[in-house]
Amino acid sequence: MPPSPQGDERTSRPPLLEIVIPAYNEEGRLPGGLLQLCAKLARMPFPSSVIVVDNDSTDRTAEIVETWPSGPVPVRLIRCAIPGKGAAVRAGLLGTSAPFVGFLDADMATDLGAIDVALGLLLSGERVVIGSRGHDGSLVENRHSKVRELGAFGFRALAGVLVHGVSDTQCGFKFFDGVLARDIAAELRTPGFAFDVELLARCRRQGAAVMEIPVCWRDMPGSRFSPARHTFGIVLELGRIWLRLRARPRPAARPAWEPPLDPVGYP
Repeated sequence: MPPSPQGDERTSRPPLLEIVIPAYNEEGRLPGGLLQLCAKLARMPFPSSVIVVDNDSTDRTAEIVETWPSGPVPVRLIRCAIPGKGAAVRAGLLGTSAPFVGFLDADMATDLGAIDVALGLLLSGERVVIGSRGHDGSLVENRHSKVRELGAFGFRALAGVLVHGVSDTQCGFKFFDGVLARDIAAELRTPGFAFDVELLARCRRQGAAVMEIPVCWRDMPGSRFSPARHTFGIVLELGRIWLRLRARPRPAARPAWEPPLDPVGYP
């Protein structure tokens, strides 16, 4: 079926908002997530687009994006061979050009109604708006084990040293002023799970306040995070971020990547 005239008009204009979805072996969850997101964005009164970053998947993730039907919300593919969610988000943000950008997890665990709130705040002058499961107004359905909850508590305590006052650095719902996001993404050096902490800390260093908003969040099946396998690497990542942020900034070329401590880094 050919796209509607309204779809032609929307897709012919530059997007006001671009949303990045990092994806590693997401052939099971990605189609449903894209359907939800595209349906949501198609109802909004401005042009938008979606970028899926295939993080060197071995399944049909890339094929799903490449064969996605055209419509009022364009969906395009970027490939990132460097393992880790942080590397994928970085590649996606650097591939944007819109005035406002954001990233979401492929499972769409955060209710997409929060996009309206985030964009409204960005339009009013905020530069960083993130979902927070720790916000008093959030509704959270959590199926995590006690061991994982304990690990999350420890991570939040360590992350709080680097991003003081932010209650939830790891919720997969973050939106930004586009220029700021691209500037910060160029500096990111954490490819794994803890990249959000470095991203938010660098935003703060550029004078941008981090606005947390309440979300409705559901714990979705399919998580690859294991406290036993990933905790040590995450602690090392946080330590590296702390040392990196304390070092004097060098007026040099874009920084090189470090070897990933967390080979996947996906929730």
